Amino acid sequence: MYGTLDQIKKGFCKKASLDVFFSMKKLVNIEDNIKIGTTGSRDLTGDLFCPPKGEANGSGIVIIHGGGWREGDKNQLRGYGILLAREGFTCLSASYRLSQEEIWPAQIQDVNCAIRYMRANSDKLKIDPNRIGVTGNSAGGHLSLMSALSDIDPSFEGEGGNNHVTSEVKAVCAIYPPAQIRKYEDTDAIFDAYKALMGNDASQDDFDKASPILQINNQFPPTMLIHGSTDSVVKLSDSTDLYSKLTDLNIPTELHIFSQEEHAFDSQKGYGRSVADLQNLFFKKYL
Repeated sequence: MYGTLDQIKKGFCKKASLDVFFSMKKLVNIEDNIKIGTTGSRDLTGDLFCPPKGEANGSGIVIIHGGGWREGDKNQLRGYGILLAREGFTCLSASYRLSQEEIWPAQIQDVNCAIRYMRANSDKLKIDPNRIGVTGNSAGGHLSLMSALSDIDPSFEGEGGNNHVTSEVKAVCAIYPPAQIRKYEDTDAIFDAYKALMGNDASQDDFDKASPILQINNQFPPTMLIHGSTDSVVKLSDSTDLYSKLTDLNIPTELHIFSQEEHAFDSQKGYGRSVADLQNLFFKKYL
């Protein structure tokens, strides 16, 4: 207990300050490991980040982690959930089945399930069901882009739960996302994340359907792309090509390039907050 505001002002409380007092008033309410759906093999869970009292802006954001579709978990982008919730967004950091558990389209099915969870529970979460966005890093960026597509393949919805509502999103932020899932011959799935995702029996058509840049049309929502210029894992051209296609279709699009930064550059001190600031401005504009 740090004391009342009057006590702090008068210096009656040791090791207390106005900064501490006001930061306490900006605390985000976090609920971990809530059940958001069920797959054939396990429950899908997520962590919910609710804005401080009186700060909610009525918008929801689903956050999707990266890891090459085969590793990582919902804790990876926890910082974004906290930072964006402080700005008034209700955030859900969602889990999804990794490629070691199930091959494509299990991953997009689970992401769409998370979006439907937010929409179906909009009253409880105190958000507008028509103001839901999605953001993700790397493989999560790819899944974010895929979730913003509609009518590509009915199987992408899955049966994880809340199928009475849609998985549509109003805006998407993709951070160093793979734009195209490429089919290489004679590669080992241990080293080829694309093959591990799609499985040995996937056709070229399956790979194309899983590639955002080949599926985007003029119904795509406003998009923000963020990338490091020297990314050696997902080339900058994935984002610049996406930007060109989106702008050609007159989709409101932003591209932010961080000079001489590698993949996952936002894990460095200070960079994550800068990216969150960009997300905040973008989502407040389009949600």
